[in-house]
Amino acid sequence: MSTRPRISARISAISESATLAVDAKAKAMKAAGRPVIGFGAGEPDFPTPGYIVEAAVQAAREPRFHKYTPAGGLPELKQAIAAKTRRDSGYAVEASQVLVTNGGKQAVYEAFATLLDPGDEVLVVAPYWTTYPEAIKLAGGVQVDVVTDETTGYLATVEQLEAARTERTKVLLFVSPSNPTGAVYSREQTVAIGRWAAEHGLWVVTDEIYEHLVYGGAEFTSIATAVPELGDRVVILNGVAKTYAMTGWRVGWLIGPSDVVKAATNLQSHATSNVSNVAQMAALAAVTGDLSAVAEMRTAFDRRRQTIVRMLNEIPGVLCPEPKGAFYAYPSVKELIGKELRGRRPQSSGELAELILEEAEVAVVPGEAFGTPGYFRLSYALGDDDLVEGVSRLGKLLAEAR
Repeated sequence: MSTRPRISARISAISESATLAVDAKAKAMKAAGRPVIGFGAGEPDFPTPGYIVEAAVQAAREPRFHKYTPAGGLPELKQAIAAKTRRDSGYAVEASQVLVTNGGKQAVYEAFATLLDPGDEVLVVAPYWTTYPEAIKLAGGVQVDVVTDETTGYLATVEQLEAARTERTKVLLFVSPSNPTGAVYSREQTVAIGRWAAEHGLWVVTDEIYEHLVYGGAEFTSIATAVPELGDRVVILNGVAKTYAMTGWRVGWLIGPSDVVKAATNLQSHATSNVSNVAQMAALAAVTGDLSAVAEMRTAFDRRRQTIVRMLNEIPGVLCPEPKGAFYAYPSVKELIGKELRGRRPQSSGELAELILEEAEVAVVPGEAFGTPGYFRLSYALGDDDLVEGVSRLGKLLAEAR
């Protein structure tokens, strides 16, 4: 009998998505009759706008969409994404520089798989979204964390990035607005970081999927537009999931230099072929339409943002900076670690999150999932009443900590 492992080391090293795992557990508890309120999944609680759904219905009736189409995306959608990019960020690209992917996650993986050779280093600002490390690892890259905290609003400085740079550094991952913190870099900060990357000949992979979800005085700045010195060493990741409440439709994209896009398209041609044609036509309706749907969602998210930050900061031992974008709060709970609560002394934010789920029936994602233990991520993309009830339960339980 063979003694070789059944699962490859490469795949065995991949961790389950912590955010999806928390969401699945919360839904399972709900199905069992427990009144769980989940702050886990980063998913708008709004339906996809009707005109987008109707475009999909019409597409499903067209025989030409029942067949294979180009692996890199429908030509009309690629052209529309190029036009949308110019409209929203001022960055001019050709349709040939666009690759339509099966959601944003595929764009993340294909970007790193195309750019990295084994041993190449990627600077990643922590806290970071859970998928980035796994994509970098699968591509053979080495993640180098640049750790930030609540004292700076989770923003990294050029000095921190420079301290982490080595001769093996090839890519800077730049994310603004950020998942999981909601941090948004100002134009000045973005320009300084982009010029630093250009000076050292680094590639910049920038995830712009939350570009339309910024609040107060914050503004989204595309590093690709703000720093033309980067030239053809920038790759943009984006998608329709967050802006148009289309998480389940699975349409994202990658924008970059023609040679990178061609190579990534070759990879996709063997991995998945084309994205669902029906979903692509829904995405075409989304990106060619106006932004009224996201404006409505942004108003609701802003209201919830202010509520959750106020309520979290009223809980003893919890400190939550005000997020400027996306739809997440990322409070520190470091002061509560090790304190007695319901006869237990959780020694990590992971253990504290488990206790909260069991005792208060509230699901949060612990900071361990995002590279910074001692924190929670709470998505406020849920109904106002559930948000208030969930944080109230959280506050009532944590007030017992001694």
